[in-house]
Amino acid sequence: MKPLPPGLWDPSLQDIIDDMGGRPIELHCLLANHPQLLRAWWQYRMYSVRGGDLEQRDAELVILRVAVHMKAWYEWAAHVDRGIAAGLSLHEIERVAAGPLSPGWNEKDAALLSAVDSLISRHHIDATRRVTLAEHFSERQILDLISIQGMYVTIACIIGTWNIQIEDAVAKRLPDSVTEASFIELLSAANRD
Repeated sequence: MKPLPPGLWDPSLQDIIDDMGGRPIELHCLLANHPQLLRAWWQYRMYSVRGGDLEQRDAELVILRVAVHMKAWYEWAAHVDRGIAAGLSLHEIERVAAGPLSPGWNEKDAALLSAVDSLISRHHIDATRRVTLAEHFSERQILDLISIQGMYVTIACIIGTWNIQIEDAVAKRLPDSVTEASFIELLSAANRD
């Protein structure tokens, strides 16, 4: 299966093409091969990409940490761009690879990253982590954290299965130091620590 050019999409998906300014990304073009799935997924995607009840900066930390766990360059690149727009510094973004124990995270950021780690490795957030999260996040925000994490795990699996490549427009917006090679090095350094 290959990404489907927008001109070949089912007409029922025109609003999605419009939502993307007439230029849907490769992931959406791949999903367009299954119009019912893309339609069902779209509202969830729009909610999640905006962070739900989480602040956008927090949502980007969740997504970037998922990208690290999933070794997903596509997600990393797309969300470095979005993370910078949400107020994360490039240094903070790079530290996401090192995880919640990396020096410099405040308690809120560390709790968020730790929760993602727990979801990936244990498939739940334990009671101790929930207590710490509750100091910074509402129960609705914790539900959003879990849901956004899950959606981006799914996206990473789809992208990895069909080897979707980052769009040129996204690649051009990235700082020069953010490349696939630098991402692999960040992952390598995190695994050594």
